[in-house]
Amino acid sequence: MKLKKIMAATAASVMLCTMTACGESTSSSGSAANNGSDPAVSGTTAPSINSGTSAASSDAASNASGDASAAESAASTAESVETLDVGDKVFNIGICQLLEHPALDEATKGFKEALVAKLGEDHVKFDEQNAQNEAANCATINNKFVSANVDLIMANATAALTSAASATDTIPIVGTSITSYDVAFEGADWKGKNITGASDLAPLDQQEDMIKAIFPDAKKVGILYCSAEPNSKYQAEEIEKYLKEDGIEYKEYTVADSNEIQAQATTAANECDVIYIPTDNTIANAAENVKNVVVPAKKPVVAGEEGICKGCGTVTLSISYHDMGYKAGEMAADILANGKKAGDLEIGYSPVTKKYNKEICDELEVNVPDEYAAIKQ
Repeated sequence: MKLKKIMAATAASVMLCTMTACGESTSSSGSAANNGSDPAVSGTTAPSINSGTSAASSDAASNASGDASAAESAASTAESVETLDVGDKVFNIGICQLLEHPALDEATKGFKEALVAKLGEDHVKFDEQNAQNEAANCATINNKFVSANVDLIMANATAALTSAASATDTIPIVGTSITSYDVAFEGADWKGKNITGASDLAPLDQQEDMIKAIFPDAKKVGILYCSAEPNSKYQAEEIEKYLKEDGIEYKEYTVADSNEIQAQATTAANECDVIYIPTDNTIANAAENVKNVVVPAKKPVVAGEEGICKGCGTVTLSISYHDMGYKAGEMAADILANGKKAGDLEIGYSPVTKKYNKEICDELEVNVPDEYAAIKQ
């Protein structure tokens, strides 16, 4: 299709706009996702860990570097964004987000910004729905999208993705905030049809390296996660393999829901030297409860993503959920404007960044390397 270059100021302005939701539609049932061939998967690697300094001494440099990088990235994006000529077409896009918390919110925000930037503000309408952390609500929302015959469904988190796949095998589905698509579908062959998206997985071997580097004296690691989230279990099992290889003892502390978090966090803090929390929606939504346990107990948390680290952690190897959502939005634009098939697009991975929570690191006297960026509070 014909491409029109957007001026930097225009692109920056467009990406800041906020879209409102469309009206509701009637519900209907759909068919399950079909089998398909395996698309290729691409990824990135994180930088190596260097020698450490105190959190306080590295904070100013980290913030300055982070702010400069963010400004440079934003300017680069604004200058390079191209909008696709779609004529008079207006695309209706259903967004099913599992629940409201900062990481998922940023993913949705980035997704919408990308579509507005790529297709134009007048060519996209979003019906944005929140399932309030209930799988049954995801099914209701996605069935309504199918009944309304939306042009594309964005599924934000695992339960939203799997219910969308059950609702339709024809409408394109773009996932985001999904750690492993294979794990999400529990071994079912989902590939090559109407599903693609972006992943929030940061390399687990490098996360385990981080535990060793920052806490070299740790003898036992507690792994805290929600057993109802398959992707959390997958991460726990993978990190355990690396801990075992290095001779570090570990123990799982699982919760069925948020009501059990404080008790399990307390037990983990009493029994372990360090607590690891993977990307986990249930824990992320109640990170303050974990903080209220681990900080008084002087037990550090290594988190699988920035949102959890901001709430209760010391350090993290994390992606930007906004950037991941933006990447998913670009994929959606390619499907809608260029006629690409979702199943032909590779699952997208985002670069990872080493970050730390200055407040908690200072409180627990945790030293972090200079290369770590302070999380903005």
